[in-house]
Amino acid sequence: MNFKLTIGWLYPDLMSTYGDRGNIICLEKRCNWRSIETKILPIEFATSTKELENCDIILGGGAQDRQQELAIKDLRENKGDTLKKMFQRGVPGLFVCGSPQLLGHYYMTGDGKKLEGLGIFDYVTKHAGLDKPRCIGNTVGVVTGINSLTEKPKNHLGGGRMDSPEVKESRRTIVGFENHGGRTYLGKDAKPFAKVLKGYGNNGEDGSEGSIYKNVIACYYHGPFLPKNPHIADWLLARALEIKYQKDIQLEPLDDTLEWQAHEFILRKLKI
Repeated sequence: MNFKLTIGWLYPDLMSTYGDRGNIICLEKRCNWRSIETKILPIEFATSTKELENCDIILGGGAQDRQQELAIKDLRENKGDTLKKMFQRGVPGLFVCGSPQLLGHYYMTGDGKKLEGLGIFDYVTKHAGLDKPRCIGNTVGVVTGINSLTEKPKNHLGGGRMDSPEVKESRRTIVGFENHGGRTYLGKDAKPFAKVLKGYGNNGEDGSEGSIYKNVIACYYHGPFLPKNPHIADWLLARALEIKYQKDIQLEPLDDTLEWQAHEFILRKLKI
């Protein structure tokens, strides 16, 4: 069976700070290596809801407050209801850096403007203000919101025995970089994506990182997040194929030696 996936890229001209394009490239390459046909659809102001509904994965990146204000206006007026329905039926997504702030109840900007969000996630975000330091630096977390990542891995091609503690732990950790002035506070119905091992996470207070709603991940890990976290990339692809084709999908294993070496280098550097 020839698989095909359409990857929706949310406002690439407005929201692609810190090399977030790398997440698109990573998913596209991992599909190509498996002979999965891909189409990248930029989701712009002129994109119709019909085009949006044809997407199998949605990705969003980082942006400044002004760009986020433009994006949320279009989402609320034209695309928000469609995205909600897509996510409710299981369409996966990855929103990093600033874009998760659009999915909560609201984002309070640095100048005190309240941007109403889509309310898909039960959280709020407030800019800490200029008198408080930004949350910036390398960061590591342990995934708690995806059960399959805490199980013994079926394959690991990054070196080491499959049952070794190092390999099992590397399947659960996520590594990346954060740089945000906003602090996100989860509500009672929000499920954290990960637990912070190093860095600030959502707010630098409660040890939570991001949130997950059905198959949608929201987190502060920007830059190209997926290349150093191939397990998350493949989780998104597998979910997308299963939702689209309504069958259990076993992805063909890839040789992720370099990817896991990059991942584990960060763990060693930060003494995790």
